[in-house]
Amino acid sequence: MARGVEVEVISESNGWSKVKAYGGEGYVSTQYLSATKPGSLPGLNPDKEENTVVKYVNVNDGSSLNMRSAASASASIIAKLINNTAVTVYSESNGWSRVTANGKTGYVSSQYLTVKAPEGPGSSNGSIIRINKEYNLSMEKMVEIQMAVNGQTDKKYKTYIREDGLTLINSTKGTVKGTGWRVRGGAGSNYWVVGPVSNNQSMNIKSKVKGSDGYYWYEVDYNKTWVNANPEDIEYNLNPINFVNDPIDSFQFVKLSQVTSMNVSEVNNRILSGKGILQGQAATFTAAGEKYGVNEIYLISHALLETGNGTSPLATGVKVSGKTVYNMYGVGAFDGTAVSSGAQYAYNAGWFTPEAAIIGGAEFIAKGYISAGQDTLYKMRWNPTAAEKYGYASHQYATDIGWATKQVKQIYNLYSLLDSYKLTIEVPKYK
Repeated sequence: MARGVEVEVISESNGWSKVKAYGGEGYVSTQYLSATKPGSLPGLNPDKEENTVVKYVNVNDGSSLNMRSAASASASIIAKLINNTAVTVYSESNGWSRVTANGKTGYVSSQYLTVKAPEGPGSSNGSIIRINKEYNLSMEKMVEIQMAVNGQTDKKYKTYIREDGLTLINSTKGTVKGTGWRVRGGAGSNYWVVGPVSNNQSMNIKSKVKGSDGYYWYEVDYNKTWVNANPEDIEYNLNPINFVNDPIDSFQFVKLSQVTSMNVSEVNNRILSGKGILQGQAATFTAAGEKYGVNEIYLISHALLETGNGTSPLATGVKVSGKTVYNMYGVGAFDGTAVSSGAQYAYNAGWFTPEAAIIGGAEFIAKGYISAGQDTLYKMRWNPTAAEKYGYASHQYATDIGWATKQVKQIYNLYSLLDSYKLTIEVPKYK
């Protein structure tokens, strides 16, 4: 089961839990269950982006837009954003926009933002090669495979339960009658399952409609953040046509197994300047990328996000058994004990300098997915090669159907800072 899948625990004994999931029952090791839904793995935790819009900084080349700590020209400057930087806009008021860009949140003057996307990242000095990768798999079959493992979304759907699944309290309230009931995305058993409900669970009723199966169905509130996505939304996120021509979204197809051939001094000056312990480390990231076959900009993006721009305790050094250790990608840093568990991992791995942590952590990142052939964000999420080979979903990085698209803004913005780079975009083609 993928990370983040919800299971119903029936019983627990000797380190094993009997669980219900995907309509069946079985046993899993209790240590891998959490009472709260985990986020994405370290360094790849997308913003919660409800009611947001992406805009681009629109200033003259060579100048920059100040991001400030408050909506005032006298507030302190927390970042300088160059032309074409992609920002997530949360709200707009009195000529100021509250935005997130490059891992920081603050306020910018709205007049310097535009909805028009630039032609592409960086300047014309960047070289982009596009290749197609064909799969002996139809889009219809791929959607079917993903529906079987309940791809998740935080989108809100209308949800319905059949009349015999509720005991009515009054016309607007009822309780679930018995076990095994689920809410669906329409009035009929032919609609997809949005999620389960439990016996005696209280439900608010919004309306009553005659279903396609002859039963009456109640539209009810289903207040879960993450639910099973409908087939249309899964297909939308699976289909490369929806993303490949977008300057930001297309970065989910960038091959992370190829180095960028970036200019080291340019990266130090434009990306790593002022980034704490990571300042001046461009050559180390290049060495790490070349040694383990990982795109260096991806490594930098991961490290910046995970270390809070080079300032976290794990990045700046933690003492273990009298030795200072470093961890730049949050490897082995588990929720709740991040510093101690991440530091212990670094100690065991021998990461006693920042350089050792950058290079050693790159090996860990490479081995998990990139060396296994899942060398684009798209392939990390959907793994079409495994689907083609086995006929079912396997080794997928996340359950969120929008995960690949949510990762790309930071990487796009880093490339925008460079005048010279090489990258390859590999676009899946289904039958």
